[in-house]
Amino acid sequence: MTSKNRWSTPAADALRVEPGFRLADIDPRSTPGYGGDKNDGRADLEAGRAPLEDLQERLFAQSVAGTATGSVLLVLQAMDTAGKGGIVRHVVGAVDPQGVELASFKKPTAEELEHDFLWRIEKRLPDAGRLGVFDRSHYEDVLIGRVRELAPRDEIERRYGAIVSFEARAAEMGIRVVKVMLHISKDEQRERLGERLERPDKHWKYNPSDVDERKLWDAYMDAYQVAIERTSTPIAPWHVVPADRKWYARLAVQQLLIDALEDIDPRWPAADYDVVVEKERLANS
Repeated sequence: MTSKNRWSTPAADALRVEPGFRLADIDPRSTPGYGGDKNDGRADLEAGRAPLEDLQERLFAQSVAGTATGSVLLVLQAMDTAGKGGIVRHVVGAVDPQGVELASFKKPTAEELEHDFLWRIEKRLPDAGRLGVFDRSHYEDVLIGRVRELAPRDEIERRYGAIVSFEARAAEMGIRVVKVMLHISKDEQRERLGERLERPDKHWKYNPSDVDERKLWDAYMDAYQVAIERTSTPIAPWHVVPADRKWYARLAVQQLLIDALEDIDPRWPAADYDVVVEKERLANS
């Protein structure tokens, strides 16, 4: 049985935010749409590497040939420890890195603060034929910005509309925007933070401020609820991926990327030279 057959509902349909969505109703340990267990999920993740790699290579080949018209942007948002890094390593890491544009948006610099919050984001949109990945994104400005009151409330409200317009412009440029919230439970986050403290090889990943942020957990969940409600559109819908089970989260995001690339349907670019002639020239060289 293949991964797609084990999806009783396509990943995009099972995870897409619909009207009436409530984040509190999503069980972070659930596996929406998928009928397999952990072993199945790991096997299907491995099986999905080849089709994902093939589709991305076709897209990148179009970029090199100058014939690409589409691209994919994966937006990853989550509380700390939810698995963004694992997605980048185990899912995105399966494709040709030459065709990947990875951006991770940290605290804005002094120069960036002199511009609109989307200024630094627009510069990192993927070129045609590329797979872009935002490990954290413009949504930080309506999540931590809202919770920590880093901007006036009326400015936060303005940003929701600005994000919708920005993503619509990206879509007009041929960018398939795949927005993913990795939804981890507070208890699971505690376990993962504890593991980082127990293992010297993971101490570098631990940040004491993560414990401070846990005190604001409910405020962050409210901020995610509002952001998702206000910015999930038909052209750039949100997908909420339960993330307590790492294997499921990785498999789900892999499938979302495969679906987006299949929608673009990249084809190998045709040779701009005479293949027969070149074979003869090569044989005689």
